Amino acid sequence: MTAITDIPDAPRAARRPQLGNPVLHWLRKNLFSSIPNGIISVLLLVLLAKGIFSFVQWGIANAVWLTPTNDSSACRAARGLGACWAIVPEKYRFILFGTYPFDEQWRPALSVVLFIALYYLSTRRALWRRELVYLWIGALALISVLMWGGVLGLSFVSQDRWGGLPVTLILATFGLAVGFPLGILIALGRRSKLPAIRSLSVLYVELIRGVPLVSLLFMASVMFPLFMPAGFNIDKLLRAQIAIILFAGAYLAEVIRGGLQAVPRGQYEAADALGLSYWRKHRLIILPQAIRHVIPPLVNTFIAFFKDTSLVLIIGIFDLLTTAKTAIIDPAWQQFSVEVYIFAAAIYFVFCFAMSRYSRSLEAPATPK
Repeated sequence: MTAITDIPDAPRAARRPQLGNPVLHWLRKNLFSSIPNGIISVLLLVLLAKGIFSFVQWGIANAVWLTPTNDSSACRAARGLGACWAIVPEKYRFILFGTYPFDEQWRPALSVVLFIALYYLSTRRALWRRELVYLWIGALALISVLMWGGVLGLSFVSQDRWGGLPVTLILATFGLAVGFPLGILIALGRRSKLPAIRSLSVLYVELIRGVPLVSLLFMASVMFPLFMPAGFNIDKLLRAQIAIILFAGAYLAEVIRGGLQAVPRGQYEAADALGLSYWRKHRLIILPQAIRHVIPPLVNTFIAFFKDTSLVLIIGIFDLLTTAKTAIIDPAWQQFSVEVYIFAAAIYFVFCFAMSRYSRSLEAPATPK
């Protein structure tokens, strides 16, 4: 006689597949799962639809796209009904390159292309070799030659004439490229067992983070020359660059320090057991894991500093936002500031969105070959 426990379990009924339209199923699950959620979803969708409809009417349907050179009469006639995108082709060269000599603006344009090419090549993991460092050095030297001139038959252009997108890219690139290793050193210093190094690192971070970037820019522009020897002067752009580097280094140091604290203690002990030196241990084992832990806040900090370069306008440097603001001083186009700011915001968005998307690819685990 078969024991009761030997009776096989009855097969469970197969789960019914979801029937109906998958779109309706998604809406029911995410937007209309309950009566309050449904009411809120309807209100938000109505507001969103109204906003999109109004923008399409203003920005596309009734917009003015082209006008004769320096003639804003068509835009003024459509004021209140449609956007005046004609101001972008009218003023784009000043917005992008500032007061750089008109006939030489191919040089900052080529510099922007070189910056973008360097960014793209640096995102390719297969190119993360020593040759990439040499490529950066050579490209930055070429950008310096293009922007300054004075050699190879190029006319000299002082930094007072620089402006627009190249200045924004220069400040952001050098600020983050130099501020990142500085932040690593400060983060390691804050975790050092040597009291002097630890105290100096803490003092640096607390001092820099305790004041806004605006005050550092003022100090670099006004106070810093007072400490220099008589007759010795540093260019205003370089002074602003130093202030941004110091500011970025303090904030990045705290982000990286959080990543170092997240690395398990066993990793340190394993590296010590292998007999690795302090710097090899951190370069090969600790820092790669620490940086991987803090990729989201690191990229958030990068994006914030890329946008904070616009603060240099307070010391008279013409970055992208400043040239956009100056472009609408012309009385014929003064009332169309919204379109200019949207154009500048679109440029900022492209660079920030690219950084955000690239950070997501870094967070994803590497696919085995």
